[in-house]
Amino acid sequence: MISALSISNFVLINRLDLETGPGFTGLTGETGAGKSILLDALSLIVGGRPEKRFVRAGADQATIIAVFEPPATHIIWQMLGHAGIACDPADALIVKRVIPATGAARGYVNDQPVSSSLLTALGACLVEIYGQHASAHLMRPSRHLEILDRYAGNERLLAVYGVAWDRLKSAKAMREAIETETEAALLVHEDLMRDAADLTALAPAVGETAELAVRRQQLSQSGKVRDAVNDVTDMFTTAELLERVGWASGALQRLTRLQGFDRSASAGGAGSLLHDTIEAFERASIELTEAAMALERLAASVEGDDDELERVEGRLFALRAAARKHAVPPDDLPELLKTIEQSLALAQAGSERLEDARREEADAAAQWRSAADNLSRARKAAAKRLEKAIKRELVPLKLEKAALRFRFEILPETDADGRGLDHVMIEVETNPGAGFGPLHKIASGGELARVSLALKCAAAEAMESPAVLVFDEADHGVGGAVAAAIGQRFQALARRHQVFAVTHSPQVAASAEAHWRIEKLSRGKSLGQMRASVLDPDERTEEIARMLSGTKITKEARAAAQRLLEG
Repeated sequence: MISALSISNFVLINRLDLETGPGFTGLTGETGAGKSILLDALSLIVGGRPEKRFVRAGADQATIIAVFEPPATHIIWQMLGHAGIACDPADALIVKRVIPATGAARGYVNDQPVSSSLLTALGACLVEIYGQHASAHLMRPSRHLEILDRYAGNERLLAVYGVAWDRLKSAKAMREAIETETEAALLVHEDLMRDAADLTALAPAVGETAELAVRRQQLSQSGKVRDAVNDVTDMFTTAELLERVGWASGALQRLTRLQGFDRSASAGGAGSLLHDTIEAFERASIELTEAAMALERLAASVEGDDDELERVEGRLFALRAAARKHAVPPDDLPELLKTIEQSLALAQAGSERLEDARREEADAAAQWRSAADNLSRARKAAAKRLEKAIKRELVPLKLEKAALRFRFEILPETDADGRGLDHVMIEVETNPGAGFGPLHKIASGGELARVSLALKCAAAEAMESPAVLVFDEADHGVGGAVAAAIGQRFQALARRHQVFAVTHSPQVAASAEAHWRIEKLSRGKSLGQMRASVLDPDERTEEIARMLSGTKITKEARAAAQRLLEG
């Protein structure tokens, strides 16, 4: 429960400090007095969205502090422990929200800073605020599934389903992406196969084109070389030259036997010159022999025929044609062949990846379907319980003949979303035998308000941990015995929860154990400011009399107020 509430510099509130007790507290006041401002402040404590307009004009910041006293068994202590917030269940829990005129809002739990998301999570376990527009929510079938999930406490199942749903979406997206890539690869697969076959058969080599160009030039000019070789051969024969050189060398060798021409002759003389001449002829014989061999090799090298030239030119043309086709230099053809082979390998791997992706999607779909089925079963079971609980709540609200049910439709898997496969609509039968129909079409305004309250009360009774329940004009559009019945329901809820109710109904206000009056001051320096007062018994009588009679409070109104308070 909330044991104290402190608000400063918040909209019309300069400073407000309230101590609260257990049970049912009614909040009354003229229209426009500022009751909704008090609820806005309370919603901020439990993670509501801060706005700069909340800061009172001229102030640096607005501050809201609430002191909670949840029992030691309340789930809130476990949540705080998991969040690393040091708290002792034996102590009070102080939640503070600061909204500066400039800059970001800040939240604190026992003076330890916390995120707004943590405040929201904590607030969901501490306070339930049922706003004026709760009945309007019932008019929107899109909210009916949310109402049911909240009652059923399906948070864990929804989280499991959400993980499975995200996995399925991811697996489907991956499969579609790989499928697109694979289809694109298959479109060019035949071309790649043909190019790979052609290049493999061609078997290009780096530098081959340059070598072939040189060889073609040689072959095309081999005729000229052959003519020159033949001319040299025709001029003399190697055998004749060698014979003459050998005869000359032998004649000179015979001279070495003459006196003074042997090898012992002095250097520089005729004998020495003779020997130099003989060596020159011997070298000439060797050189002539080598020249003859070189001439033979040259002749052999230029003996190419027209067939070889045709083959060389054909090969050179094929290489250059392939290079032009693929828009690469001829020397890059071997690397291109490797690239094409890699692309083919990737295409094959893409097919394998696609099969893997399909298996992953199928597995994710099975997991998702299982999570959806579990969620659906839990919803249907909760719907049965909630229908019975609402039926019980409708009796004291003078709708004992009405019945409410949740109609389920299973969506096609293609229409599934992050909330599951269930489409849920609340249907109502206001009179036996009239038949069920959509709530927003069958129920009148007053009936809708009472159904909404019955739903809130049933949901509150189902809460595992005690909470603070705040009702904002839940009695809107009703009066008399129905209003009295609403007050009695609030009293019943207050046996387990702390209940606050903003009301314009004197019957509801009279049912409260404590009574606050909200008013806007109209005099002095406090002009325009909001004040909340805790009323004593006499003041309660006067306030309820005002609610009964209006501006002028009569004796009859005071007497009626007293009767309401006495029950």
